[in-house]
Amino acid sequence: MRHVVLFHSVYGLRPAVLAAADRLRAAGHRVHVPDLYGAPGVDTVEQGFALLDRTGRQNVLDRARAALDGLPPETVLAGFSMGAGVAGALLADCPDTAGLLLLHGTGASPETVRPGLPIQLHLADPDAYEPPEEVDQWQREMNSVGADLAVHRYPGAGHLFTDPAVADHDPAVAELAWGRVLAFLTHR
Repeated sequence: MRHVVLFHSVYGLRPAVLAAADRLRAAGHRVHVPDLYGAPGVDTVEQGFALLDRTGRQNVLDRARAALDGLPPETVLAGFSMGAGVAGALLADCPDTAGLLLLHGTGASPETVRPGLPIQLHLADPDAYEPPEEVDQWQREMNSVGADLAVHRYPGAGHLFTDPAVADHDPAVAELAWGRVLAFLTHR
């Protein structure tokens, strides 16, 4: 059983994120799902970026840090797209984290990654928000600092392939990804 904090995408705290948390809870994990905006989720990526701009990136990070208060140091940091970036940004504050789970986006910079840190990335291939050359560079950097890195790319999938409410959703790819996520959380 792991403690997991799961950060939402730019869309905000929506049913897909809550359903993902329930899926992880059903597997025996304790999952915390903070609302980084303090506002209802939105339906389009454009609305999401507008909400992010109104909230402010620093406020998002401050709310994410506050969500970690009271959680064990070995909590797994996880996130969807923008939330993956948030999870990665918190690594410096969480040196004892049990792992970094990145769905639909990369996160973390090499200087915050300890050798052996378990990191699992799930990414569409190609991904409109994560150019392949940037992902390849990120992967090289994570490997160079000794991360225990597993990268799963899903050819032909859309960016948010795990979210049933968006056009990117791909049920078969999502199930494959969730199986890998559960194995990552169970075997770490």
